[in-house]
Amino acid sequence: MSQLIKIFEENPNEREINKIVKVLKKGGVIIYPTDTVYGLGCDITNTKAMEKVARIKGIKLNKANFSFICYDLSNLSDYVRQINTSTFKILKRNLPGPYTFVLPGNNNLPKAFKNKSTVGIRIPDNNIIRELVKQLGNPIMSTSIYDEDDLIEYTTDPELIYEKWKSNVDVVINGGYGDNTPSTIIDLSVEGEVNILRKGKGGIAEL
Repeated sequence: MSQLIKIFEENPNEREINKIVKVLKKGGVIIYPTDTVYGLGCDITNTKAMEKVARIKGIKLNKANFSFICYDLSNLSDYVRQINTSTFKILKRNLPGPYTFVLPGNNNLPKAFKNKSTVGIRIPDNNIIRELVKQLGNPIMSTSIYDEDDLIEYTTDPELIYEKWKSNVDVVINGGYGDNTPSTIIDLSVEGEVNILRKGKGGIAEL
């Protein structure tokens, strides 16, 4: 039975966070708030859970461009090839924040992503999802529930999100109203190049 769990961003309740971490560790799928739109995700070390997320989105896992939500930049070296100083400075200046950065992946990527040369990294400016990642001990695979053709209220109101998605996921976190503008996606995978793939909530001038 799917649960709707309320957590306050200012001071996430540790007991509720741990309850959700247990769901993730058992292969559960959750919907959670970020600093942009609500996201759909699971533990990146659980292939079955990742396949379930891909099914919900109607795509094959090996074709999916899911991103990883990390707690901070210290997670990067686990999945990203060594990056130069100027790239690191861009990340440090803009994260946590409403960006997805595409970076060169390394050999430690989960099995489902072995055929990919890049990985999208997110560090949202949201205490709930970052605390979840911290307690889980590894990143969460993430995709948005945002639908460009369907800008209706359910994408921002967690109670409406729960009504629409409860048969597909194990937990919906009510962290307050979400945004309906997705993250800005920036490709930094080629050294010395900054390519904007999608203009979203994150400003471009700050780069």
